Amino acid sequence: MSRNLHPTEGARFLLERTTEQDTRATYRASVYTRDSVFTAVATVDEDGTAELGPTGAPGDLDERMRTIAKLLARDATRRRDDGLVVWPVRILRWRK
Repeated sequence: MSRNLHPTEGARFLLERTTEQDTRATYRASVYTRDSVFTAVATVDEDGTAELGPTGAPGDLDERMRTIAKLLARDATRRRDDGLVVWPVRILRWRK
């Protein structure tokens, strides 16, 4: 299985959990484009807030990563109520 996350078009957005507390988690946030990877730290909180350092990615890719982190934070309470893992180890999304 190839671990190459560089897409031929669009971008891949990867969040990998680095630390976890009860109501907060920190993720390594990576944006993969055809030729590059841009990385920052994302901190998400169960109250629905998310902070993302600048990735340096071109265009609107930073904002897309910020949106993915916010969705993760916003869904934490529902996941806890449903008996699911509150802070997933890894989230991978592709957008064109």
